Amino acid sequence: MPEAMTYTSLVSDIATYAERSDADFLAQVPRFIMLAENRLASEFKGLGHIRVVSFDMTQGNNVYEKPARWRETLSMSITTTSRKKAIKNRSFEYIQTYWPDPSLEDTPEYYADYDYDHFFIGPTPDATYPASLTYYERPQPLDDTNQTNWTTRYAPQALLYASLLEAQPFLKQSERIAEFQGLYDRAVGILSSEDTRRQSDSSARRSK
Repeated sequence: MPEAMTYTSLVSDIATYAERSDADFLAQVPRFIMLAENRLASEFKGLGHIRVVSFDMTQGNNVYEKPARWRETLSMSITTTSRKKAIKNRSFEYIQTYWPDPSLEDTPEYYADYDYDHFFIGPTPDATYPASLTYYERPQPLDDTNQTNWTTRYAPQALLYASLLEAQPFLKQSERIAEFQGLYDRAVGILSSEDTRRQSDSSARRSK
């Protein structure tokens, strides 16, 4: 069977690369992996991180919870009785100025980040509208009970080098930071190039 990265194998690889097997170091490895996953989610946004979810905008409700592990919104739309309608992204302040009385209702036109966990809609919906949200998400975090995710399957090098990069301050090996930074940057660069090609190929197929 071909080699595949799992959470357990990643923990072992980090210990091997760092040449450390002591309890103090091993206790920190899950934190290095968590920091590495956050780094990748922030610095690489590819097709594998895109999710589409459906929900209902309901009459009188102008605040909606974002999906778990949401990182960045790509688009939002609603379906009216006659057509699918894109909801435009604006600032929270813009929507408050555009629609200052939230008790008044109309067809939604705009959305904003109300806070990190919620969207704000304006105007306040005047009916129930089926809605669609496309966004970047952070993959399900790894741990003993979740051994694999998108990153272990498609970006194992980037995850390994990001984890080792996060480990260097603990190891107090500042001379190795540039080494692992270079390896990490190269791995992310390859991922980005592959993703750009896939999106170009997809656009070319759609245009035919």
